[in-house]
Amino acid sequence: MNNHPKPEQVYDLYGFPQELYDFQYPAQGLPELADEVEKITGGDVKTTTQWGIDHGVWTVLAHMFPDADIPVVAMSVDGSISTQKMYDIGKALSPLRDQGVLIMASGNIVHNLGRLDWNHPGAAAEAIEFNEGVTRNVMARNDQAILHYQTLPSAAYGAPTPDHFLPLIYVLGATQGEKPVIFNRIGQFGAVTLTGYIFGLPKAQTD
Repeated sequence: MNNHPKPEQVYDLYGFPQELYDFQYPAQGLPELADEVEKITGGDVKTTTQWGIDHGVWTVLAHMFPDADIPVVAMSVDGSISTQKMYDIGKALSPLRDQGVLIMASGNIVHNLGRLDWNHPGAAAEAIEFNEGVTRNVMARNDQAILHYQTLPSAAYGAPTPDHFLPLIYVLGATQGEKPVIFNRIGQFGAVTLTGYIFGLPKAQTD
């Protein structure tokens, strides 16, 4: 987790148009928030200045907060721990929301670059099956099914590697019992879905 007051923008993506590498998102950090995260997670999340805000952060925030006028603390996914541990870290982070902290997770429900089909107008059947299975369980708050996502139908197609899927588990831990609103429920290129979930909206907006 980055605790630098001016985190470096990391261009950790390859083979895209030059305009993307020229784009700058001058986000400011918030070291005191990073220190608080380390404290409330009992040291399970460590701070560092060695990694800045990578494309999983700035490509999303650039659309939501184009003026880069909110401080950002980026936390990496730890692929060496269990999904239950990720969920528990999310639970520990939950009180920060009462302090006005926005907890975001970026990635894709389906992210299978090895099966991309640039001529496919939507999602393949396997991608739809996994995406809808995940969404049903998220909406029902069957969190244990998401923690064991590998057992869901077409999981091997939808999430052949876990890096884009696992951020969801942290957010589920931070929002226990809350029913989300679904947005951007679309698929592309056969092997990518962009379904997102918003938690914490007023009840009138979730009905």
